[in-house]
Amino acid sequence: MKQLTDIRHLVIDMDGVLYVGNQPMACLAEFIAFLRRKGIGFVLATNNSGSTPTQYAAKLAKMGADVSPEEILTSGTATAQWLARQYPPGTRVHVFGENSLREAMTDVGFILADEDVEVVAASIDWGVSYDKIKRAALLIRRGARFVATNLDPTRPTEEGLVPGTGAILAAIEVGAGVKPIAVGKPEPTMFELAMARMGAAPAATATLGDRIDTDMEGGVRAGCSTILVLSGSTTREDAKAYGPDFVFEDISDLLHHWEHQI
Repeated sequence: MKQLTDIRHLVIDMDGVLYVGNQPMACLAEFIAFLRRKGIGFVLATNNSGSTPTQYAAKLAKMGADVSPEEILTSGTATAQWLARQYPPGTRVHVFGENSLREAMTDVGFILADEDVEVVAASIDWGVSYDKIKRAALLIRRGARFVATNLDPTRPTEEGLVPGTGAILAAIEVGAGVKPIAVGKPEPTMFELAMARMGAAPAATATLGDRIDTDMEGGVRAGCSTILVLSGSTTREDAKAYGPDFVFEDISDLLHHWEHQI
C-alpha cells in the first residue's frame, strides 16, 4: 500500500489543480508552504504553453503562492528542450502558437521562419485563423516535421471545459494528412525533464493532476505514483474506473490528509 509519506517529489499540474482560470483553489498558498516546510521538491508541469514560466509565476504570486519560474515547466519549454536534443542551433522552425512558444524556441537557438523550415512546432493559438492553419499544413506537406506541445482536447475554465490545443491542431492534422508528434503529457518526456530538475527518482515521485488521460497516464508511463484531484476534469466515477494511487477532492483535501500522516 503506497503512502503519502513515501513521496519526496511532486510533478504538479496547474489548470484544475492549483486554480481554475484566475480563481485559486482553497489552501493554494498553504499547500505550497507545506511542501517547502516538509522539504518535498516540486515542479509545476503544465500542458498549457500559452504563457511563459515567468508569466505563470507572476499569476501564482497574485494568488499568494510563492513559486519561481525555475520551478515551472510548460509543454512549450519541454518541446523546445526536446527538439534541441535533435536539431542544432540555427534550425529553422515555424511556430503555430503564442509568443511564449516562440520565446521557448529562440531560447534554445532556433530561428523562427515561415518558409523552408525543418519543424512546425504547434500549440494553443488564441488568435487562430484559417490562414495560420493553412500555412502550417502547407509547410508540413512540404516536409516539415509536425510537433505538438500537447494534444489535450479540452481545458478547464471558469466557464467550464473549453476546446484545448488538440481540438485546434486537429484542423492542421486533417489539412496536412500527418499526425503530430506530441511532447507534453501523457508522454513521459515532461515528467523526465521535471524529475531531472529535482534530481528525483520515479520511485519517490508522484504526479498530482486532475486528468486521467494526461496527468495519471503520463505519471504511470514515467514510473511515478499518481495523485488525482477531482477539482478539474475528472469525475469520481471516472476515478473509480481508472484507480489512481490516491484520490482527493482538491489540494485542500490532500493537504489535510498529508498533514495528518506526517
